[in-house]
Amino acid sequence: MKNKVVVIGSLNIDTIQMIDRLPNQGETITVNNQASTFGGKGANQAVAAARQGADVTMIGAVGDDDRGHAFKQLLSDEGISTDYIFTKSQFTGSATIMLEPDGHNTIMVYGGANMNLTSADVEKARNIIANADVIVAQLEVPTEAIVAGFNIAKENGVLTILNPAPITSNLDSSIISSTDLIIPNETEAAALAHTEPTTKQSSLASLTSKLNKVGFSNVVVTLGSDGVYYHVNESADILPIFKVNAVDTTAAGDTFIGTFSANIDENLSNLPSVIRRSCLASSIAVSRSGAIASIPNKKDVDAGLLANAAMTE
Repeated sequence: MKNKVVVIGSLNIDTIQMIDRLPNQGETITVNNQASTFGGKGANQAVAAARQGADVTMIGAVGDDDRGHAFKQLLSDEGISTDYIFTKSQFTGSATIMLEPDGHNTIMVYGGANMNLTSADVEKARNIIANADVIVAQLEVPTEAIVAGFNIAKENGVLTILNPAPITSNLDSSIISSTDLIIPNETEAAALAHTEPTTKQSSLASLTSKLNKVGFSNVVVTLGSDGVYYHVNESADILPIFKVNAVDTTAAGDTFIGTFSANIDENLSNLPSVIRRSCLASSIAVSRSGAIASIPNKKDVDAGLLANAAMTE
């Protein structure tokens, strides 16, 4: 049985600038190559969930422009419901991604229409949210929209997952109280816990304790090449990633979260196996260029899991 997933989040057009290194202040450098792709954390996560077989509805906003129309068509082609992608007077959101040869990226985001998604918009999707299995949100849309969606979810027993990105050290208490599971990377987790980033398991236990005090009872922290740490339902462990040659890390975290939301049980009982699947999906994504273009489908991940199992026998 496939999960019904609702994603509240951003839709951006990404302009990727391939560079040798980041420029210093006041410096002009050469861009080696450039590409334009569909992205945004919300759209990336929605596509990742859909490609894993989930029944996905996207709640977001685009501009009344060619980019907005094209974006809705793209998501529709992925089998994602676009009934609750609202058209605003602002331009469709955009992001400029500076991509270095080792796959690391630095991103600048223009919110545009994303920042005009309202609680009233989300309320129009009440029935869809109430009948979902999982609802996912990030921080690239207004707080009021996330709170509205999570409140509806909690009223109806729907699992709520928050990806606290872009990084912040302060979250609205209404979001915290209505979040069942938080999935940050190590930097985002440290900011919320008001401590230094770490990938050491001994230190991650302390970090989790601080996040518990903030109000997050269940935590999954992605650690890049150091794996994934989780502390959920009083159980804690760190799981390794699948090593690949990194080409572009742009959609790595979003692929992890989308895959996770498509496969997780409502009581989180299958957590280790879902983390393993999500890690493999993320590894495949970073071995490819682009954001949405890099996200693997279920067949890709199933084949990778089988191949890895055969290698470890």
